[in-house]
Amino acid sequence: MRIRRVSLPGQMTRRLDGQARNNAGGYAYLIDPKQQLDRFLILGTEGGTYYVGEPRLTLENAVNAIDLLTQEPRDVLARAAEISWSGRAYKNDPAIFLLAIAASYGGREVRQLVPEYFDRIVRTGSHLLAFVDYASELRGWGRGLRRLVGQWYDRRDLRELAYQLTKYQNRRGWTHRDILRVAHPKPSTPERSALFRYITQRTLDADLLPAEVSEYLEAIGQLRSRQLSEADAARLIREHRLPREVVPTEYLRSAEVWRALLEEMPMTAMLRNLATMTRLGVIGARGNKPDEWARMVIERLTDAERLQKARIHPLGVLAALVTYRSGSGARAKTAWTPIPAVVDALEEAYRVAFGNVLPTGKRIVLALDVSGSMGYWNVSGIAGLTCAFAAAAMATVTNAVEQNVRIVLFTEKLREASRRHFRNLESALELYRTVQFGATDCAQPMLWAMRHGVEADAFVVYTDNETWAGDVHPVEALWQYRERTGIPAKLVVVGMASTGFSIADPNDAGMLDVVGFDTAAPNAIADFIAAL
Repeated sequence: MRIRRVSLPGQMTRRLDGQARNNAGGYAYLIDPKQQLDRFLILGTEGGTYYVGEPRLTLENAVNAIDLLTQEPRDVLARAAEISWSGRAYKNDPAIFLLAIAASYGGREVRQLVPEYFDRIVRTGSHLLAFVDYASELRGWGRGLRRLVGQWYDRRDLRELAYQLTKYQNRRGWTHRDILRVAHPKPSTPERSALFRYITQRTLDADLLPAEVSEYLEAIGQLRSRQLSEADAARLIREHRLPREVVPTEYLRSAEVWRALLEEMPMTAMLRNLATMTRLGVIGARGNKPDEWARMVIERLTDAERLQKARIHPLGVLAALVTYRSGSGARAKTAWTPIPAVVDALEEAYRVAFGNVLPTGKRIVLALDVSGSMGYWNVSGIAGLTCAFAAAAMATVTNAVEQNVRIVLFTEKLREASRRHFRNLESALELYRTVQFGATDCAQPMLWAMRHGVEADAFVVYTDNETWAGDVHPVEALWQYRERTGIPAKLVVVGMASTGFSIADPNDAGMLDVVGFDTAAPNAIADFIAAL
């Protein structure tokens, strides 16, 4: 999509010192390269933005990553590993992509660092398939890449490796059979060699494998024979903890089979399959009360320790909630009746996924950008989850813990919203159905506060930073507010897209730029606002 370059009626045409033209044609501050790296790692570039398409946005972030890798390779890789390992990002693909860039375009020093951080980022068979796809596109196969991949296969416990190779069978056109045939890893033991032979040739040398591995693979073979009853298939799944991905499609029409899967189902898989399990009657309700299987799901969804251990990201929960509450599939002709208690549990899981957010006790204006660019693209490619609604979802977290909050929605104009609309995600979604998207003027919250005598210790603005309308820059509006009221008000800018811009002045200690949907964001905002 082309960038707007023409001057429009009411468009900001003045540039302040340190600003650059943003993608919308207005002016904003260029963020620090490390901040841009964080945005990329946490938000990714899937779907692009209203003004910049995905390929160009990905290229800009890749160039930024390469520049940083040449300057501070260890810091960059450590940052990617920390964000990936801690579950601060919804998807692991940006961190994997950065690792592939380091292995492909980095100098000798950078490439030597890659193995040190590899296992903290590439944790599953799916992650490895993605890394191989990126790396093979960027650099092709060489000795270094073969060694790196071979070490990943060789370091894992054999039973866990069997699970990873059978659960994650195909991604981006790559299979583990493909990789093993291209990389030619040298197995360190006869047992590992037998497992590799099973993956590449489907030959099971049971006598060479530990009993638990051979029995696991034999159980998969029995399922694939498609000669078992539903009860026997469910029994095998329970006995050998088989993942859904190895179960033939015909068995996945059975509630009994799904219940066997549910007993050991990983949290991410459970979130993604709530609709299917409801539609098939795996989980249900008797009147207003959930049945025992639904209660199991609800208990897991609201278990903070379980969510943290599984690295469940708030966006993952929000994606599940948006889909589940809709009652119908976006791509397939399927429908289900959402269980109210499960919807409530997803709401709770969303809040829990951010951790324990403490109140600041300060006077806060939450300002949500509802301009056209915020309502056009979906966050991280999640269908139905626009930047605008995602911002509202983040605002519900602060609204739930703070006592003194005013909430406003703005374009080139502004209107105040009732806090009751942000008591939960359901009511926020209902409010956003009434929004009329328009131009972007991020100065509106501060101008509104001055006009109406609103006393605020902090303005928290959720935006994609593509401000271009109005006659006053957002930072000028904040400076005016401080001068007129005598309040040293702070500005927190919550970036909702992976652009390189921010309306916050990096030289002003009272302004903070954070990444939207970083799991650490709510507490980072609270700490900044509360600090003297």
